[in-house]
Amino acid sequence: MTTPNVVVHRDADVLAKAVAARIITRLVDVQSATGSASLVLTGGSVGIATLAAIADTPARDAVDWRHLDIWWGDERFLPTGDPERNETGARKALLDHVDLDPDRVHVMRGPDSGMTAEESAEAYAAELRAASRPEDHGPVPAFDVMLLGMGPDAHVASLFPGLPALYDTRPVVAVHGSPKPPPTRISLTLPAIQAAREVWVVAAGEEKSGAVRLALSDSGPVQVPAAGARGRGRTLFLLDRAAATKIPPGLGRLASP
Repeated sequence: MTTPNVVVHRDADVLAKAVAARIITRLVDVQSATGSASLVLTGGSVGIATLAAIADTPARDAVDWRHLDIWWGDERFLPTGDPERNETGARKALLDHVDLDPDRVHVMRGPDSGMTAEESAEAYAAELRAASRPEDHGPVPAFDVMLLGMGPDAHVASLFPGLPALYDTRPVVAVHGSPKPPPTRISLTLPAIQAAREVWVVAAGEEKSGAVRLALSDSGPVQVPAAGARGRGRTLFLLDRAAATKIPPGLGRLASP
């Protein structure tokens, strides 16, 4: 796994705008080289603010949205359109405002699909497997960018410290008994996260600072899931100043005064 690079921005607003600019640049570069790209989305306040910042900038038109695959790192097992679903927030912030190919928006299905959480996870794993190419060397596409938020407990996606999902080698699992509501979720596992070419962990707020410190240390991912959030080619921890207050001196690069 790659060693994380840490970039620190002034505050959460600047962070969201900076991550938005990074995403646009990365997607344009990948599409220029290969014709298409893939992006894994996250929820949370900074994740949704980042998508809104993409929607608000004219630079979004540089992306060929019809040739972009959208995936999710996790989803709350709630009906389509529920305001608590990551999909709902992403659609409102960005996806409904750009010309996406609906067949390339890969949604984790909720209970209104008639599936159980386990069946939804299996269906998403099958969709990932179908999208994987021989050069990806596994049952998951080598995502070009995977965005991950991080909780104060260092959880990423819906991988919470100590839960069985952290031991699972399948690419997608149903999560029951989440300490953060709702209790039932669908999540990519660490092997699926680590299949990504680039993993970007985005965190803002002083309440995340302890988790950031642990995630950048030698902690094990069972107790500190974010410590296992690493990309094949690159790992970024994109932080605001408040979230970076407990990292070792000299580890982060201040990107905005």
